[in-house]
Amino acid sequence: MVDTAPRTAKQTPAPTRAAAPTPQTAAKPAGTEASSPRIDVASLGRQLLGTWPEVRLAARERAAQPELQRIDGLSMAEHRERVLGQLKILVDQGAIQRAYPKSLGGLDDHGGNIAAFEELVIADPSLQIKSGVQWGLFGAAVLHLGTAPHHEKWLPAIMSLEVPGAFAMTEIGHGSDVAAIATTATYDEETQEFVIHTPFRAAWKEFLGNAGLHGKHATVFAQLVTKGVNHGVHCFYVPIRDDEGEFLPGVGGEDDGLKGGLNGIDNGRLHFTNVRIPRENLLNRYGDVAPDGTYSSPIESPGRRFFTMLGTLVQGRVSLDGASTVASAMGLTIAITYGNQRRQFTASSDTDEEVLLDYQRHQRRLLPRLATTYAQVFAHDEFLVKFDAVFSGKADTDDDRQDLETIAAALKPLSTWHALDTLQEAREACGGAGFIAENRLVGLRQDLDVYVTFEGDNNVLLQLVAKRLLTDFSKQFKDADAGAMARYVVAQTAERAYHGTGLRRLAQTIADFGSTARSVSELRDEKSQRELLTDRVETMIAEIAGRLRDARKLPKADAAAAFNRNQNELIEAARAHGELLQWEAFTRGLAKVSDPGTKQVLTWVRDLFGLGLIEKHAAWYLMNGRLSPQRAQSVTAYIDRLIERLRPHAQDLVDAFGFAPEHLRATIATGIEQERQDEARAYFDEQRRAGTLPVPEKAKSKKKK
Repeated sequence: MVDTAPRTAKQTPAPTRAAAPTPQTAAKPAGTEASSPRIDVASLGRQLLGTWPEVRLAARERAAQPELQRIDGLSMAEHRERVLGQLKILVDQGAIQRAYPKSLGGLDDHGGNIAAFEELVIADPSLQIKSGVQWGLFGAAVLHLGTAPHHEKWLPAIMSLEVPGAFAMTEIGHGSDVAAIATTATYDEETQEFVIHTPFRAAWKEFLGNAGLHGKHATVFAQLVTKGVNHGVHCFYVPIRDDEGEFLPGVGGEDDGLKGGLNGIDNGRLHFTNVRIPRENLLNRYGDVAPDGTYSSPIESPGRRFFTMLGTLVQGRVSLDGASTVASAMGLTIAITYGNQRRQFTASSDTDEEVLLDYQRHQRRLLPRLATTYAQVFAHDEFLVKFDAVFSGKADTDDDRQDLETIAAALKPLSTWHALDTLQEAREACGGAGFIAENRLVGLRQDLDVYVTFEGDNNVLLQLVAKRLLTDFSKQFKDADAGAMARYVVAQTAERAYHGTGLRRLAQTIADFGSTARSVSELRDEKSQRELLTDRVETMIAEIAGRLRDARKLPKADAAAAFNRNQNELIEAARAHGELLQWEAFTRGLAKVSDPGTKQVLTWVRDLFGLGLIEKHAAWYLMNGRLSPQRAQSVTAYIDRLIERLRPHAQDLVDAFGFAPEHLRATIATGIEQERQDEARAYFDEQRRAGTLPVPEKAKSKKKK
């Protein structure tokens, strides 16, 4: 008999990949004949590692170390101390200096640094985020907002963890509205000091990692006031605790205590009562104050200066996009592996139960989310390459930085929302087993919950994207009148939808084509998908721009009201823009695949993603005349066919993510479920052969009749 007692993750056997379904386990889907395409898992896996494959592999090897992994069941205090100890391990292993200057022992490798950092989510999201606070926010603020004297004076101790630090930007009363923070740094010419002060409770700095317990210094964002003039938000290096862990005079704070996740991080709040720091503690790369109080900056515009300073800290959003994608891939690997082994109900056999993943609904729950995760993998790598180009100086113009900020604001919301949705669906798809802590899904879901609101609330970020899209649109139509813009919107319907490239007949009915198969042929076309997805973004922005064209001429309150009336549509347009970015990146990634079988399967995955977006937004396409009702129905029908084709490749697609058992640490993804099912089937087969299997009551009553 096979031992089926519960096991811990450390006791589980090596994983056994479930085979593609056979006629004995499921009805063979269309397109699964012997000549059907096969994925080159190893080659695809290498491609999914992206531009920094060796860095990611080294980071995953590190994440596989038990001493860096989360232990469920620890108290909050124990978890915090464990994570602090893990930061010291990272230092000892030389894992944290990649982004820092070579003069300080770093590698000046900004893209590789983020690639390695986001893989830490595999070990413990608390470790990922706390290390991000220390070296990606606190340390990065000194690196990117300070100058050479600051680097030489403070970075070595930050890098070695001699000085744990907090990144004190967010305030209780202003959240994502950083420009409106109320903490002040007022320059005193007589003493040549800045006076840091939080004037009221809503100005307290809040949700700060390392502030609750471990932080000794903080990079504090405050309104710089000198000679009676407020020069806007700047960053200051402020000591907050002594070596015994006690707050310094004028500094106070509170521990945030137990949270909904990430309890290995000591989040807290800080406040300052006339705390004096030397003039030199202003991180002065973009703004400086002379001894006599004179302010100067290389960036004349206060607005551009503010966004430039915040833009240097965009790496937080970059890493959240990547870490969320990794977490989604982990959740899907667990759920699909389990669904490929767990059996339930005898739907097509009198004796054998069905594998869960053979049920259409189970496929519909997981495979479209898998397609989105693949799109995110390709989009994130391009995003990371762009980030590296900006921060290495290879492409560091104002336009490059603005583009990077816009991409970050577009992709981080989509990936973090997708992670929560995917982890929840994966949890439910694994039934009660998914709710057991040792199978990781509930813990990952709890820890990633806050990703959607830190480093910028997702809806606020998408609003920034929408404003950029409106700005770009207005440049195209700078001198156009309202009539010209209206004609452009009409043209979107009359020209692009009916006569655009690849879309000439999209709004015609199925009857014109004679069959459903032919009616979807154009929708399978890459150009058609691109046109449909692009058209939605352009049309939405054009319509909103038309409605807001005269808003800037209105009194401020009326202009704000006009913008507010369109806010929801603006955010939806920005979301559509982010989805288009993901589809485009997936398509470019697909073009690099050389193996024919892999290319065919990935084309189906890309089409599932693209057509899934069209299905999700079918109401818009119908209302705007881009699709007929019949064609919209054919989109759904073809998606079902794609999912059926992808079913035999589901395991290969998640195996290509490259997670080993020590990464997943989920008992149900180790092959133990296959052992249980094989044991059960063998037991009943033996009883049937021996004639000792009891006769079902139904069968007995039929014989009597």
